[in-house]
Amino acid sequence: MVKHQPLQVYEKQVFLSFVTGIYGCRWKRYQRSQDDSSQWECAWFLILCSSFLLLLFWAYFWLVAQNDFNDFNWLVYNRSGEWKDETIPILTSTTLGLSYVSFLLILALFHISLGQQLNLFWVHKIGVLATLLITISGIVSVDDIWEDELDILLISFQSTAPFLHIGALVSVTALSWMVAAYVVRKERSNFQLMVLVIYFVSLLAVCLAPITFTCPCIMDRHTLKARPAIIGRRGAPMLAPENSILSFHRALQLGASTLEADVTISMDGVPFLMRDQTLRRTTDVSRVFPARQFQDASFFNWTEIRSLNAGTWFLQSDPYWTVRTLTPKDRSRIANLTVCSLVEMLRLSARANCSAWLNIHKPPPEHPRFRSWFMDTLRVLQRAGMSAKRVTWAPDTDRGRVRGLQQAANEKLSLEEIRQRGITSVRLHYSKISHRDIQEYLANNVSVTIYPVNGPWLYSLLWCSGVPSVSSDAPQVLRKVPYPIWLMSRGAYSFIWICSDLVSLAVVVGIFCFQNYHMIRWRMGGMQRCNPEQIMLCAVGRRPSPDVNIMKEKLILSELGSGLGSTEDLCVCPENGHVRYSPGAFAH
Repeated sequence: MVKHQPLQVYEKQVFLSFVTGIYGCRWKRYQRSQDDSSQWECAWFLILCSSFLLLLFWAYFWLVAQNDFNDFNWLVYNRSGEWKDETIPILTSTTLGLSYVSFLLILALFHISLGQQLNLFWVHKIGVLATLLITISGIVSVDDIWEDELDILLISFQSTAPFLHIGALVSVTALSWMVAAYVVRKERSNFQLMVLVIYFVSLLAVCLAPITFTCPCIMDRHTLKARPAIIGRRGAPMLAPENSILSFHRALQLGASTLEADVTISMDGVPFLMRDQTLRRTTDVSRVFPARQFQDASFFNWTEIRSLNAGTWFLQSDPYWTVRTLTPKDRSRIANLTVCSLVEMLRLSARANCSAWLNIHKPPPEHPRFRSWFMDTLRVLQRAGMSAKRVTWAPDTDRGRVRGLQQAANEKLSLEEIRQRGITSVRLHYSKISHRDIQEYLANNVSVTIYPVNGPWLYSLLWCSGVPSVSSDAPQVLRKVPYPIWLMSRGAYSFIWICSDLVSLAVVVGIFCFQNYHMIRWRMGGMQRCNPEQIMLCAVGRRPSPDVNIMKEKLILSELGSGLGSTEDLCVCPENGHVRYSPGAFAH
């Protein structure tokens, strides 16, 4: 009698080794397991998913908040006293954190799809936890410093909701493969039923989500109003220092219909242009008047203000990352700029036949021009030769003293209050007004100006809403938007919505049917008898799957442990490497 020794064949599984090695530092074959993951590891998987969703939300927030990066840096400057671009470390850490967590989540999903036990390496656990805590602290800090900015999320959904719906639908549909595999692989339990219910409720919610959407750009093309006029907010501050004469020149060259400026009154009654309360950020006052650098800008006389350089700071700090695009001639002109007076700006507006929008900063009560600042400003308007009808004055104070000038409100008012004050236009932050409010104001002949509008997506959204004018720091960007980014009729969108939902449902049903194919065939054809004396393990494809290889190993090892008789041996088929029971196959 010739007895063949049992043969165990190991197949290299490079991909599986890579997945389990990177995720759980389990590079060896014997370290892997197909047993159920422990509750502790399942909890870490939920933490990983939560971190991914939170980081995705955080990244989306900063993507749409790019419209207001300069305002964020200005708020930080007012708190810290130092001007620097605080968005760079935030964007860098968010990108790295999202990439890291996304990679780990993909590896975890591969573990589940391959039937491998989850076992996150302790180093990754520390990394995920640190990323989660840093993100939470960032959200809390932004909510404290920049609370109103969180409203941009709801506004951005009016533009991105249809596309986010498609992305969510694709993600939920792809998730059905794992859900179906989990249900098929495991024995029936209440937990499986709960997973199925949660999944299908989520799928139904995603499918019906467009019912709640309010998208102004879902409209008929023939109802689209004229392109909103662009107001140069402090000129074109991305191309030249804000509130400088060169900045206003750039805005006019880029097609701005109105110039907007911040007006402050000097000690000797000269209105000049300055946004900040002090001169530290936009001039070299710390070098010329170091003892007075923290003093209110209105407590300098015009001679002192005119002696300051108002362009070097722009070249050194590069607040918009645009200095490298400037020509040597432009840099030379910027380096020699001084603080711009109101009369210079108004004369430029008069020559260009454009309007002017003035945001007046009243001097404090202890200022010598506290009672006469109004007349100082009116005299400058007369000297500049600017038509009163082309000048808008904000805020709408001293209404009884203003004759012939247009006045605008910087706050949201009811229509009754607007009529009582005689206001013809409102200037509002985009987060303070809704699509319905815009339509109500326009229907009652109240002009609406929205600020700040620097992103093409927000400009397109307001265009579809019918806004007549926007105030922008980036007229060079909005100039390149000749038409809304996307515009779709309600019928076309409804067709896309319904078709995508039907395709998603069909794919989900197909995946569940495919995963349950053997069970469905067994139910339809009945139980087939198996020969207990001959069992063969084989894979459907040409190459055996990881599950089959592990079953081979377990079968061989179990037989070695129990012992083999002379008439019942294990052998490996030379043709395909399958393990087979052969009673007495090798007896002679």
